[in-house]
Amino acid sequence: MQPGGALVIHEGLKLVPRPQDGVKVFSYGLHSGDFHAENIRHGNGEIRFDFVAPDMRIDDINLGVPVEINIENGVAALAACYLTGDLEPDKAREAMGSFMGPQRRFEFRLKESGPCGRAIIDDYAHHPDELKASIGSVKALYPGRRLTVAFQPHLYTRTRDFAEGFAEALSLADEVILTDIYPARELPIEGVTSKIIYDRISCEKKSLISREELIKTVGNCNFEILLTAGAGDIADLVEGITEEAKKQNAKS
Repeated sequence: MQPGGALVIHEGLKLVPRPQDGVKVFSYGLHSGDFHAENIRHGNGEIRFDFVAPDMRIDDINLGVPVEINIENGVAALAACYLTGDLEPDKAREAMGSFMGPQRRFEFRLKESGPCGRAIIDDYAHHPDELKASIGSVKALYPGRRLTVAFQPHLYTRTRDFAEGFAEALSLADEVILTDIYPARELPIEGVTSKIIYDRISCEKKSLISREELIKTVGNCNFEILLTAGAGDIADLVEGITEEAKKQNAKS
């Protein structure tokens, strides 16, 4: 880094920077650092926080992609803008609120207003840790609401190796709709089906269906908050699920 530049490094990172003279070093983090967040609020499908800089504060930032890790990501992005010397609070709020992230990474497909408004969130999560994090994020955004998770396992080998982890993650939901495995490039493995996940899920309301039944099943389950997840072709059905939900809303 050239003299006159600045390094922004995560608070607590096990790395000791050795910049040349004239390079300033700043820290950032969730709750501490030169740049950090305060007054973090979750609810109604939103995460809001106040951005704190060494001599500046921007209140009430609404994350466009409301997942926990994006609080720190947002702080880092705002820190970089701050260090240009040209960070305007109103433009910062607008930019952070309008950033929707990549497709199928915690993507809202339906977000109705009001305390009883329904939501559909689509996520690429295809590993137990990813799925657990996504479910945790949705529950934090909508505390007290019933969460339905529609999950399509991806690959026979991944299902075989992580069945217990998938079941543990899915058991955090109030209702689970599990489809058959999306095979992608793999041939079937004897004894490996979605049932090895299904049998381990501990939540009371669960169903095991074919992919072709998904739109109808979701339409009949009277969901409040729906998370669709998986790396297979479940993504191709989300539009149909969303349209069905809108039709039901129009009828009611």
